[in-house]
Formats: sequence, C-alpha cells, structure tokens
Amino acid sequence: MFMMSLLPRRLLCSRQPFCLMSRILPGGCINKCYVVQRSYSSDESQSFYGSFRKNLQLMKEEFVTKLKSPNLDTMFDRSRILWQYTGPESLKDFKLITDKDIGGGSTAELAISRNNKLLFQGNLNTDIPRDGQTVRSGYCALRTLNKYGSFNRKLQMDLTPFNMLHLRIKGDGRAYMVNIYTHSYFSLTHDDVWSYFMFTRGGPYWQTVNIPFAKFFLSSKGRVQDKQSPVDLERVTAFGLTMADAINGEFTLELDSISASYDATETEEFVYEEYRQS
Repeated sequence: MFMMSLLPRRLLCSRQPFCLMSRILPGGCINKCYVVQRSYSSDESQSFYGSFRKNLQLMKEEFVTKLKSPNLDTMFDRSRILWQYTGPESLKDFKLITDKDIGGGSTAELAISRNNKLLFQGNLNTDIPRDGQTVRSGYCALRTLNKYGSFNRKLQMDLTPFNMLHLRIKGDGRAYMVNIYTHSYFSLTHDDVWSYFMFTRGGPYWQTVNIPFAKFFLSSKGRVQDKQSPVDLERVTAFGLTMADAINGEFTLELDSISASYDATETEEFVYEEYRQS
C-alpha cells in the first residue's frame, strides 16, 4: 500500500495496464511488481461479445451457403446479372470519384434519369492545379461499393464461367473507360484495375456494349502497365466507369444494367502480348 501511495495520481486513475518493475532499493529491500489490469465496462463487454457473436453467425451462414454450392446454377446458366437498376436505392451501390481529390475542377453526380435509370453526369475540367506537382487532371468516375462478409472480409465474385461483359447504356457520344477491380496480391488497400474503352452513341436509343474479358488491359493510376496478364476473374471485387477523354464540357450517361455471359464464339483468352523477363 505504501508503494501504491507513491504512484502518481494519473496512473492510479488510468484504466490502461501498467507495471511497477521490481528492483533492489538502497538497503537491500526489494519492491514488488504491481500490475493493474484494464477493467471493461458492461457496455463495452456487451458490444464486443455481441459483435463477435454476430460475426460468428454470419460466418456460419456463409459456410452453409458454400456447402449448398451457390455456383452450381452458374455452371448451366449462360449469363449473370452483376448489377441492375431497381429503384432509387440502387444509387447507393456506387461511389463517385473526381479530380477534386488532387485539386481539380471536375464535378460529377448520380441522379435518376427521365427514363427511371441511373444517371451519371457532370462537367469535365482538364485545367491542371497550380500546385507544382500535378501534371494531368480531368477525370470523373463511379465505382460499385465493395461488399464485406464476416469479420470485415472483402467479398469477391467468381466470374470464371463467363468470357463477356455487357453494359446496357444510353450515352452522349463521348468515350468512357470500363473498369474491373480485382483483389490485389501486392496491396491491402488498393485493388488491381483492368480497363477497356467504351464508345457511346448519342441519340435516344439504348445500346448494349459487349466487351470480351480478354480485351481488358491492366492499368494503374491511368497508366497502362508494361507487364500485362488476363483479368483474375476469380477475385473480382467491383466494376466502374471513368470519364477522362480530355475534352472539357458536360457529359451524361444512363446506366441500366451490368452483366456477364459466356459466348462460345469468343475463343481468345488474352489479346495482348504478355511481358516476360528473359
């Protein structure tokens, strides 16, 4: 008790664990080690164990679903809808990204079109910020949100049974970039990105854009990579669109659905030369 009375008041009041190490004092006396463990409040304990039980239940459901072979239908189906507009709540499936993150002047928004579809619109501004570092600017993008399972695990889609990507859109005549995001082997915070061009037609008619997975090329921060490889279709996490055609002005794109299918006439596995070190 005498040694505890010598401790600073802030340590006695702290809820963090601390230890007064044993040492030999002048005169041959040895002081003892006093350990004060942190005490959790009842609310914190309930929150922790409640969250843990919830994640265990979610993991159990995922395990049962896996045992039921949810991909069995995919073995026989020739197509799968990856995203489709079903109402105003579908806008919550996407997030917007613009060059405002680097000081740019482009703007973008998501809205509901007159045709009751998702409307991706904005204004592209290629003016370079005067920060002495940025050399290029002018982009707006939307991307589907990542989905998470138990214990905050990022969920992935297995699209290996398919070889084509389809987008039902109504464009403004400008060129966009279609992006496929996959789980990265090299980074925990950034996904790998495969991209391909999408040329839209202006006018009142809808168009279906068909892009083979074999034509997507690996890119990073808008730069095509020297080392190319096919899309890792087993680890797809998200899809997206980018407006960055270097033309200042307004853009408008309506999006109805994104789907994947298998086309037996498409036999190419990868259309680009793969880089190999000698």
